[in-house]
Amino acid sequence: MTEPRIADLAAALRDRTHPAVGVWNRLEGRPRTVGFDRALRAEVRDALWMLTRQWQLGEFRGTDAGSPVTATYAISTSTPSRFRPDGGPAEALPADRPLETVAERRPLPFTFGTEPIAYDLRLLLGRRWLKLLAASSVLRPHHFGEQYIERYPVALPDPTADADTARVAHPEDWATLQALAGRRMDGYLLYQHVRTGGHASDGIDGPGHRHRADLDALGTRLVDWFDHLIDQPTGATPQRPDGDATWNPRALEHSFSVSAADPSGGEKVLTAAEYPGGELDWYAFSVASGTTLGGTDPTPSPTPRTVFPAPVRFSGMPLPRWWALEDGRTNFAAVTPDSTDLARLIFLEFALVFSNGWYQLPCDVPAGTLASVRGLAVTDVFGQRRWITPAGKGDDQSWQRWSMFTLSALDAHVPPSAPADDGALLLPPGVPKVATGPALEEVWLVRDENANLVWGIEQTVRRAAGGGRGGDETAAETLAHRRRLHPPPAQDAPRAPIAYAIASPVPENWIPFIPVHVPGDSRTVQLRRAAMPSAVDATPVRPRTALLREGLDAGRGYFINEEEVPQSGTRVTVAFNRTRWRDGRVVVWLAAHRGLGRGERSSGLGFDALVDTPMVGGE
Repeated sequence: MTEPRIADLAAALRDRTHPAVGVWNRLEGRPRTVGFDRALRAEVRDALWMLTRQWQLGEFRGTDAGSPVTATYAISTSTPSRFRPDGGPAEALPADRPLETVAERRPLPFTFGTEPIAYDLRLLLGRRWLKLLAASSVLRPHHFGEQYIERYPVALPDPTADADTARVAHPEDWATLQALAGRRMDGYLLYQHVRTGGHASDGIDGPGHRHRADLDALGTRLVDWFDHLIDQPTGATPQRPDGDATWNPRALEHSFSVSAADPSGGEKVLTAAEYPGGELDWYAFSVASGTTLGGTDPTPSPTPRTVFPAPVRFSGMPLPRWWALEDGRTNFAAVTPDSTDLARLIFLEFALVFSNGWYQLPCDVPAGTLASVRGLAVTDVFGQRRWITPAGKGDDQSWQRWSMFTLSALDAHVPPSAPADDGALLLPPGVPKVATGPALEEVWLVRDENANLVWGIEQTVRRAAGGGRGGDETAAETLAHRRRLHPPPAQDAPRAPIAYAIASPVPENWIPFIPVHVPGDSRTVQLRRAAMPSAVDATPVRPRTALLREGLDAGRGYFINEEEVPQSGTRVTVAFNRTRWRDGRVVVWLAAHRGLGRGERSSGLGFDALVDTPMVGGE
């Protein structure tokens, strides 16, 4: 049958005499029953074939796969009670502040060389002292405040002296000191006088014996108030005479140890040898075997606990049900590890093969304790009870030993064939959150491959009036002020079109570190602080940050381990930290934190160059 030919297509479409589609057809299945229950069962037609495949794959070598029902373990906890900075004496660990405070706190710098700085804190102490005098009904009528302002004045710097350049180069600092000189009290001078054994009434005219005792009592209150306001180190050590006991300037890290009673008897010493600052957690510590901090705490007794194990669940985990679909957000098939990438291989084996064989046991211990599980017994659904031993048991140096979430031992303290640690874990007595203020000092240690140097770039330096300021701006202001003090001598106009330059200029906030050999070693290299000549009078440019002035005021050199400055660089900052302790008390301390750098830099330093000479007089 052939389709008839349409002579007038437009008329046919208008009148609909020849419809384009006459019948709609749909293709669909024809079920044999009214239900789909049997089709969804996924029945096995050949059970013998399935059993044969299971036998070939070794699945009949069955083990007791009973799920755990209960777990009973004995845990021993002790509180850290001793603290020792690296190279310093051991002392009692304070219980009224976080461990981060004790480990990171550094002394407040009130001087830059011999110049007074930190006038914000100096004025704070002065205002506090005058308020104490005004609040005393006995001392207020005598008007001792004027005498203290005269005895401990804010000194006016000399704008014509090189020694006062740091205080007058910045216009705001210079204006602030001009406004304060002779009108306000430098409270730090009084604080230092009382703290070093003096009396607040020394040099004050008029007070009798009774009033003198009241003044001395107020002086003690002033010292106690400031010591509790900002936490500082308690004393100096032979390695750190400036009092910053835990900071290791060679490694740019904090190093300290704490100890607690060992659950197995004796004392357990834990050392944080490479703590960069910031977040202090259990993985920052290692076990220092064979050392002691003099702790005498009694051995804690184990406490039994019975808990219910819970299966471990994670995103993308293979689901046990037949028609259940895994979450597509986690695709383990996209992980392609190399044959030597053991970490990824272990992770994939856990996630895909043994994911349903891991259980989690709840174990709540208070913060600030050293916890150790002395034993673990698991009872399964068959009523069988098993004693679980640690996976990392054995010799500490055995290459076949493997464990996770355990404290490793310091190599220097591990004797041959020493047994591994028993699995004690330290929950540091810290705080969950610390607020960090703006950086008062910021130093970038970068490599300059063209000049074969390491530069300590002072990105942020301290202002004399308090706070931080950009190192580039401070260096430019200092250079401009010193050029006004030391103008170049008048010389005849040069006649040669070019001149010889010994070295190209470098910003004065770039402090060089040169590679030198370690004494007694012809191969190992360390970095030593050097100095560039000033563009004004060729005097050495000195750093303005306490981080890079290490040992400078005492006449000592400063060395940094060469491996501490990688190709990516290193960034070190000094800022105030603030947090609240468990009792709600506010704790404030000054700390140094180390972080990652931002890569290499080029100073443009060059030697023996010919530069164009500006011509004068139309020559």
